[in-house]
Amino acid sequence: MSAQSPARSSSEASPDVVSGAPDARLLTDAVTRLRRALRQSIRTDYPWEQLPMAQVELLQVLHEHSPARIGDLATRQRLATSTVSGLIGQMISAGLVAREVDPGDRRASVVTLTEAGEEQLDAWLRAHERRIDAALGELGAEERVRVREALPALFKLAEVLGADGAE
Repeated sequence: MSAQSPARSSSEASPDVVSGAPDARLLTDAVTRLRRALRQSIRTDYPWEQLPMAQVELLQVLHEHSPARIGDLATRQRLATSTVSGLIGQMISAGLVAREVDPGDRRASVVTLTEAGEEQLDAWLRAHERRIDAALGELGAEERVRVREALPALFKLAEVLGADGAE
């Protein structure tokens, strides 16, 4: 496997880069594969973890920006308000979040994380950290260094991608 292209099985074709943006194509492929592999391995290794990703993302946002109105959560997550409202309803039923009166506008409500929501998010993060740590242990020292060196650029890329009002 070279540093430029991911390892592929014989049944997979190499990326057909015709757009003139091979870095974007390869990064898209790598991110897609990483997300899929992590999601599948977590579900296999930690079967208790059945929280849908949309709910995990809402827990993460609420951890950083709580309390929040449903409309603000929808805007931040780029989802329809009705979608977020439904997810929040499920999360209230599960005891992960609570709906409260907005102290600044008693006609409105806000959503906050509950202790159970904080615990679930923490458990989810720890499970992912353990899985990624184990996978990093399978890499050579030089590959681990390259992954670490890429992190600042990946964080910056995430910031740039989220800069259009959602973050």
